[in-house]
Amino acid sequence: MGTQPGVEEIYIAPAAGAKMQKVEEVEAVAGLGLRGDRYCERKGLYSGVDECQVTLIEGEGLDQISRSAGLRVKAGEHRRNIVTRGIRLDRLSGKLFQIGEAILQYDRPRPPCSYLQSLTQPDMARALMDKAGICARVVKSGMIRTGDPIRVLGRVTLSEVEAE
Repeated sequence: MGTQPGVEEIYIAPAAGAKMQKVEEVEAVAGLGLRGDRYCERKGLYSGVDECQVTLIEGEGLDQISRSAGLRVKAGEHRRNIVTRGIRLDRLSGKLFQIGEAILQYDRPRPPCSYLQSLTQPDMARALMDKAGICARVVKSGMIRTGDPIRVLGRVTLSEVEAE
């Protein structure tokens, strides 16, 4: 991937509490999330309450957690959908961005919860505290694949995206 920001790994889980499954590609569905994932299928713990269509987390943060806290965060234990590399996710606030064929919009930070920790290992929520990633909405459907670049589109209006 070099210096270009991109997708390092993709994970989905078919239902709340189910083990995260690593996939090489996934379809992002506008207004819903990632096909086959618990939130797209309305089977997540927070469905209808505080759900995220897509969650993203920085690979660099996971590296740091692995080194400093000694926690296993490399096989989906972080419970996030997309692991990125080379981009500061908090800087996407208020912006649209493209991953593969899909266009997403920053929604909000996604702090860790005690439920995440109950599914993984002690201290996971604390270790992820400032590195837990973000929520994004899918505004244009398309395939997302491991290795796809992440391109910030800026503060574009949704009507401009829909007109494409």
